[in-house]
Amino acid sequence: MPKSEKEKMLSGDYYNAADEELTRDRDYAKNLIFEFNHTKPSEKETGREILRKLITAKGSFHIEAPFYCDYGYNIEVGENFYANHGCIILDVGKVQIGDNALLAPNVQIYTAAHPVKPAERLTGKEFSKPITIGHNVWVGGGAIICPGVKIGDNVTIGAGSVVTRDIPHNVIAAGNPCRVIREI
Repeated sequence: MPKSEKEKMLSGDYYNAADEELTRDRDYAKNLIFEFNHTKPSEKETGREILRKLITAKGSFHIEAPFYCDYGYNIEVGENFYANHGCIILDVGKVQIGDNALLAPNVQIYTAAHPVKPAERLTGKEFSKPITIGHNVWVGGGAIICPGVKIGDNVTIGAGSVVTRDIPHNVIAAGNPCRVIREI
């Protein structure tokens, strides 16, 4: 039996994002995100209840509005997770974030990718590469984490960094492209 477009997306194969099931899933997520982003700041528990319908949280978490994602069901966060205002997680692939992770304002996490060759890209094909962020990680404001990246435990990513390759454990990394500055 051939794979559905959703199964292709989740396995990292080329898939058609215009698929009816995926469109329904995105619309469901976007409606919940709209609701979350328009929740009063004093209604923190209501906001968390909305987000629990989208993401998997292994413990306590807090996400500041506005927040955006594609599906939500591909996002898993550990205990004591915090994302500041303007976080975007394009979760067509799995995004796993460890315990005690802090995302500063406007952090962008992209699992979605497109073919490099224009003729292939124009067909509408997409694919995904999962992202893993370890425990005790702080990602500075405006940082972009690109598809397929793994960030180790106990890492600080400097503000404005563009993380295009894996970052090992116990380092401070920054820049465009992001590189290890020093060990901790």
